[in-house]
Amino acid sequence: MTRQQLLIALVAVAVIAIGIVSYIVFFGASDATPVPDSGGKLTVQLKPTDRTLGNPKAPVLVVEYAAPSCPHCSRWDQDVFPLLKAQYIDTGKVYYVFRVFPLNPVDVAAEAMARCLPADNYFQFIDLMFRNQDKWDPEFGITDTHTALVAMGRIAGMSAEQVDTCIGNQAEQKTITDVGQEASTKYNVSGTPSFIINGQFRSGEVPWDQMKTLLDSMLPKK
Repeated sequence: MTRQQLLIALVAVAVIAIGIVSYIVFFGASDATPVPDSGGKLTVQLKPTDRTLGNPKAPVLVVEYAAPSCPHCSRWDQDVFPLLKAQYIDTGKVYYVFRVFPLNPVDVAAEAMARCLPADNYFQFIDLMFRNQDKWDPEFGITDTHTALVAMGRIAGMSAEQVDTCIGNQAEQKTITDVGQEASTKYNVSGTPSFIINGQFRSGEVPWDQMKTLLDSMLPKK
């Protein structure tokens, strides 16, 4: 089987998984509401598979649901996230959790590749994918997705064989799609980026001034 045939087979599997998520998003989740705890806030259970930054004991928990192929997520990653990291994550005020909400099969493949890398390199690779969507995302007219993903993997030090192994990992595929299913059914996530900030749900590109005001309101008063 050639690499191109392998990717087609893998995408076929991912399409089925994404179809399940899409069905939940567009049908099953239409009448759903985020599940609050007794205090009226969303309860987010952290997982061993979460990719995180910052101090777990920080007073504010920010969970972002995003997709590597999402242009809005890319813009937020470049414009807002560096400020969030410098002023709140690195200073111990925010514990940040990043979860992929796959919108299409290439999101599953990109996330599977990211999770093959050492945990310390995960966010660097996700940032690489955000900043280079035009080089691998089919929405930008990329027809040979496999070759494009291999090229992105090489930038991160992965061989073509490693890329194929990573995107072909069915257990990882299931983990990724399960995160998307949970997001849609438990938190009513239907698009990216979406945020749960100390139990409060926010959808869309939250501008920096709004994010900063919200975070400051949640920090302990001096």
